[in-house]
Amino acid sequence: MKTILVVDDEPRIVDLARDYLEHAAFAVLSAGDGRSGLAQVRTRTPDLVVLDLGIPEPDGLDVIRSIRRDSNLPIIVLTARDDELDKLLGLELGADDYITKPFSPRELVARVRAVLRRLEPRPAVGETIQAGDVLLDLPRMRVEVGGRSVELTPTEFELLATMARRPGRIFTRNQLLDAVQDVAFESYERSIDSHVKNLRRKIEPDPRRPRYVLTVYGVGYRFADEPAS
Repeated sequence: MKTILVVDDEPRIVDLARDYLEHAAFAVLSAGDGRSGLAQVRTRTPDLVVLDLGIPEPDGLDVIRSIRRDSNLPIIVLTARDDELDKLLGLELGADDYITKPFSPRELVARVRAVLRRLEPRPAVGETIQAGDVLLDLPRMRVEVGGRSVELTPTEFELLATMARRPGRIFTRNQLLDAVQDVAFESYERSIDSHVKNLRRKIEPDPRRPRYVLTVYGVGYRFADEPAS
């Protein structure tokens, strides 16, 4: 049974999330502030965190920073509906997805399942993808760039795998959203830009001059046909 940690200072939100997640066969932990949330991450090792960015002591953005210093634990952030800046900041710090408040609890369950699905073992057929000096081990969700091991979040891994399977093909942001989410959600397509920024920071020798993940201005992104050495 997978364990979900819900960190939110609104008891009503926590209770609602708990009811639906437990009904969907998840175990649920909860915390009302950043300090206790981080303590639960360290001591209870949940499989995924649902994190409100507006929590106190410390706030959700600082919680993401703390988690990402040590692990690629999946994170779904909760944000106010019109707070676009928080969405972008959360994603750029390494969150895997976001949900805006007020939210449908059924959508929360679906998004939790979608993010966790990215962690499931992959089929044995086509176990690796080799694109230039980038090697992806699909079943183990491992990446090497020029022989160097790189740690990616589940979302970053799926994004890279989608593009590396088809070097040179141009993907729109909506196509990449569909690829990494598994489910047709209403989402903010520019969130892909944040994930690409994080991916480049990890795999590119110089993220300001990308070698692997290239921007196609006005359209989206593509993996280089023959990454320069």
